[in-house]
Amino acid sequence: MRAARGYAALVVAAVALLGGCTAADDNVPIGTRTAKYTEPPLPAKAVPLVTDSPLPSTNQAQCGDPTASLRPSSAGGPTVDAIRARGRVIVGLDAGSNLFSFRDPISGAIVGFDADIAREITRDLVGNPDLIEFRNLGSGDREQALQDHMVDLVAKTMTITCERRQKVTFSTVYLRANQRVLVVKNSGISGIADLAGKKVCVVRGTTSLDHIRRYQPAASILTVTTWADCLVVLQQRQVDAASTDDSILAGMAAQDPYTEVVGDSISPEPYGIGIPKGNDDLVRFVNGTLERIRADGTWNRLYRQWLQPVLGPSGPPTPTYQD
Repeated sequence: MRAARGYAALVVAAVALLGGCTAADDNVPIGTRTAKYTEPPLPAKAVPLVTDSPLPSTNQAQCGDPTASLRPSSAGGPTVDAIRARGRVIVGLDAGSNLFSFRDPISGAIVGFDADIAREITRDLVGNPDLIEFRNLGSGDREQALQDHMVDLVAKTMTITCERRQKVTFSTVYLRANQRVLVVKNSGISGIADLAGKKVCVVRGTTSLDHIRRYQPAASILTVTTWADCLVVLQQRQVDAASTDDSILAGMAAQDPYTEVVGDSISPEPYGIGIPKGNDDLVRFVNGTLERIRADGTWNRLYRQWLQPVLGPSGPPTPTYQD
């Protein structure tokens, strides 16, 4: 009984408190009440760019054609042998990149164009496309993960550049994209020229960030860790636009019909599979897989499944070899 009386007293007190608040609010004339609005928090690790850091060099002569790779071979070598002895392939990617590598809401599996390219490499390496371990990487972590041998390879919309080739090596090009701009429909922004004085979301550690800084220095840049974060801040109107490869932006636009990709190409973006420097036998083996999927129709099938509905028809890029 004592417990029941205590509970009743709490209820009475709560009602009295609520009634007091309501009475106080009722004494405020309706015409003078003001709505309270709290700005949504930015995604974790979202940081406005400090613009005084130097831009990377654009001197392509330092490595010639950065997309030229080693000729394919299935002969194997120390790296390939070690992966086969382990029995699985460790692949770095972005598990939140729609159309390229994302978690299927029904099966829970990581699916998408990049994920399936990695599975084809795994099929040839260890005989089973499912003997693969995906490790989620931020764009700014890709090179370090390869240098530290945390992963065997990276399949994550990774643009081949001379600067990156100083740290890691690449396969031949497996997809060509172009950097453009994503905005909310009817925003009045039609390309990079309209980003002057606007807030733009870009992921750290990407060529997209370097290009926006170089070609539109009047833009205010918010850097985040994933492209999914860029879609969120655009939807919340915390930025005016996001800019990266049209292939990635198309995946974001597919998630939100109120957004659209606009403008001409800001920069060509040739994608390669990232591989640790010195693992030349693995580079040649991966290039052998890419040669196979170009020839047997697998590339076309994967492109039609994941990318053609948003990017339109295309064919596999012609490889360039340095030897």
